[in-house]
Amino acid sequence: MEILLLPSPTTVRDLAAAGLSPGLMSTGLGKVPPNQTYLDIGQGNRVFDSLYDGGLPAPGRDCGTWQAAVERRAESAPADIVPFLLVRSQPPAKLVFYSSRPSCVFGGVYRTAEGAGGAPELRFEQGSVAAARARAGGLGPDDLLIAIARPTGETDDPVAIGISGRGFHGDLTSDSTRTAGYVLSTDVAPTVLEWLGAEVPSEMSGQPIRAEGSVDPGAIESLAARMDVISARRGSVVGLPIVAWLLLTLLVAVAARGAVARFAVRALALSIVYLPLLLLVGAAIEPGEGTEAMLVAAGAPALAGVTLALLRDYRALALAAAVTVLAYAVDAIAGSPLTSLSLLGPNPGLGVRFYGIGNELEALLAVLVVAGTGAALTGFAGEAPRRLAGASFLVVGLLAAFVFAAGRFGADVGAAIVFPVGAAVAAVTVAGRGRRTAVLAVIAAPFAVLALLALIDLLSGANAHLTRSVLDAGGLGDLADVAQRRLQLSAHSFGRPVLLVFLPVVLILAAVAVLRRDRLAIWLRGAPALRAGLLGALAATVVGTLANDSGALLLEIGAAYLLVFTGYAWAESRGSGPRGKSADEKLQSARDGGTYLP
Repeated sequence: MEILLLPSPTTVRDLAAAGLSPGLMSTGLGKVPPNQTYLDIGQGNRVFDSLYDGGLPAPGRDCGTWQAAVERRAESAPADIVPFLLVRSQPPAKLVFYSSRPSCVFGGVYRTAEGAGGAPELRFEQGSVAAARARAGGLGPDDLLIAIARPTGETDDPVAIGISGRGFHGDLTSDSTRTAGYVLSTDVAPTVLEWLGAEVPSEMSGQPIRAEGSVDPGAIESLAARMDVISARRGSVVGLPIVAWLLLTLLVAVAARGAVARFAVRALALSIVYLPLLLLVGAAIEPGEGTEAMLVAAGAPALAGVTLALLRDYRALALAAAVTVLAYAVDAIAGSPLTSLSLLGPNPGLGVRFYGIGNELEALLAVLVVAGTGAALTGFAGEAPRRLAGASFLVVGLLAAFVFAAGRFGADVGAAIVFPVGAAVAAVTVAGRGRRTAVLAVIAAPFAVLALLALIDLLSGANAHLTRSVLDAGGLGDLADVAQRRLQLSAHSFGRPVLLVFLPVVLILAAVAVLRRDRLAIWLRGAPALRAGLLGALAATVVGTLANDSGALLLEIGAAYLLVFTGYAWAESRGSGPRGKSADEKLQSARDGGTYLP
């Protein structure tokens, strides 16, 4: 068995031509130096560099001193980070290293092949693509060759990886990514140990690499090209259209006012609700940046206009929310082939998540699911009994939690918390339950859903993030590490310059909402289900901010979509409300003790 480091320009096409199963390997969480990548390979686990108490020291001449410093640094991270674990886990093999620096980084000791006594060997060497081709052609039935291109400098760019051996015929993948042609640096160590028949330590979070399908370097390059533009395009494709819509709506409102202004606000709200749907279309066709920007900028308002032409009042808002949520739910059930490459997807280029939904989608889907249910009840059910409305919130919220949190589908632990909380708050609000009952229901809901999803993951063998981070935790200490890690990352997120710019806006909007809560109550007085949905979505946003590792991001996106629904409610309060009632009629109905609740 051999791990061969290749020159950095090596590509997946080079490895495929050399007879290896090709793929790309994520080098780390965010930008990391090459030695951190090597450490992650050797320990089979990794965390963001910000969770260590200091930077990675540069290797010196004294290998032992450097390794001791690395181990002390690893102890500061709130995770089971065990440097050099591959070497020190005592697999049934002779560990043979030839290059001094990689040996130091991987934790090996200097040995030669002499004295191996016929036992399996694990060699770590540096070589060329030609050497990889020659060795791949001479492998025996029990041999395995793993060739990895060396990363250059501090980077988050993936590197080419190829494997040759029994059973490796096709593009590489693993359960860590569920993505054809893509694996993690932490997957290498479990692959080595599994090949040697050794037990994979629980401290290793990576999953063994396998090959599936046929060798297709073109598809891998296309995947890499799309992943490379996800972060860079968010400003031009997502941000600029929203700014343009806002300015246009403001101009219309100032110039026209009245019914035209209300229509413009409705159209703006529906455009923002439809925006994530258009991003799925962009992921499907993978256009150029300009084309994708035009697709969103023109496509979302076009859908909004068609919806408003077909439906009145809150039914239009409910339809837009339902279509967007259902599109992501169907894609999640199908394995998230589009979500993972959409501009609001899990951002696999960062090395964190490669399937299911990410924090951006969790934040906006929580509002669309809970507040969207309130809009549907208001627009389509109108005078639905309180119990039926409460049950509707719970059913929709639990279904969404199942799809977006279950390991087989969305695989998002946060969704198992925020969706039940939002649904429970909305249900007890619209049903008019007592405060004690409401508090108990809100607390119990996420625990019940987490337990159910844990059982489903165990029975289905989903081996997803929930299973690995919570169920496989080695006790309360490891669970505490998970919580600490999330809180630390959430705190760091509030210091990111891009997000920090918008935090004052969120705080100002929150202050205005509190000061003008009576006005908000008037807008929503004739729509109790929507009011309950907005309160539930607010609770989901607050809990998501506290429970996730990107708290600032969830807060800002959740607040933006809450503002969208509130703006739509303003437009409806000035025009015709549910079932054709005007705002004045709704208020009078409430005063007379009618079906519209205060």
